[in-house]
Amino acid sequence: MALTVRSFAKINLGLYIGSPRADGFHDLRTVYQTISLYDVIRVSVARGTGIEIFCADPRVPCDQSNTCHRIAERVMEELDATGKVTIEIEKRLPVQGGLGAGSSNAVATMIGLERALKKRLTQGKRLRIAAAVGSDLPLFLVGGTVLGIGRGEEVFPMADLASQPVVIITPEVGVSTPRAFADWDAQVGGENPAELRSTWAGQRPVATSSRAGLTHLDGSDRLVDVGRALSAWLVTPNTGAPARGGSRAGSLLLDLVRTGIENDFERVVFPQYPELRDIKGALKRAGAAYASLSGSGSALYGLFRTRAAAAEAAKRLTKQGLRAEATTTLTRSQYWAKIV
Repeated sequence: MALTVRSFAKINLGLYIGSPRADGFHDLRTVYQTISLYDVIRVSVARGTGIEIFCADPRVPCDQSNTCHRIAERVMEELDATGKVTIEIEKRLPVQGGLGAGSSNAVATMIGLERALKKRLTQGKRLRIAAAVGSDLPLFLVGGTVLGIGRGEEVFPMADLASQPVVIITPEVGVSTPRAFADWDAQVGGENPAELRSTWAGQRPVATSSRAGLTHLDGSDRLVDVGRALSAWLVTPNTGAPARGGSRAGSLLLDLVRTGIENDFERVVFPQYPELRDIKGALKRAGAAYASLSGSGSALYGLFRTRAAAAEAAKRLTKQGLRAEATTTLTRSQYWAKIV
């Protein structure tokens, strides 16, 4: 019998790109936020050997390059398990959309395998396996609002923010993340990251060599303090205004985006795909309190103050020929309550 797991998407609330590292990656800072849109992953283990992946979407590779295949290999090895693993991917999220679908699919596969085998990895082992497979996999083992540093794989749970209405627009075009990074390097070149326009640049730096990240520890009460400290820091605007303990609108999430955080990828993706810049403008005209590219794109999102406003905006944007869907962000507790 196949185990069914929801594979939720994420958006990026701001994304700062630092200098290239010796390993070829870039130092990043971003706030990940899980949302209610999802793919469906079905995992089963039977007698035999091997890993098979099935997906009706021809854009999804079903060979060893698929992150689901790679993580299944590692999980089976770590659990010292044998059997023929079958993974079915029911695609609802866009491919190359910047919503983390491939990474989320892999984590859903891990969760499904554990349940199918009736064996469990420690959270520390899960996180280390996830980080080895892909940079943004670990966030899906935390859920809710998550700070990502390093190449995005070092994750810190932030304060569990209230659910927020959001509209997601998924254009037909897909954006390659490696290409977006290459364009960034070509355009930024020798610029000093400290001098870049990004509003992240003026913030107090986080030491990415620190081992306080969840991917480096099995767990500690210290992480709670780290998460709280980072939450307090991130909601403090660059203007020097003190961090607020509450919000007149009752939304810490909107307080966060009002700080002016931006996605550095927009600087290189929008010139290549000007229609994406137009869509961001359409979201703002439809009433979004904040609109942005998610990851390297191509998906964009807008945060709204009420569900009614989000639903009306999605309807209006759909009439303009855009693929728009009203949904909500997921708190950490909601994420884990709905994942299986």
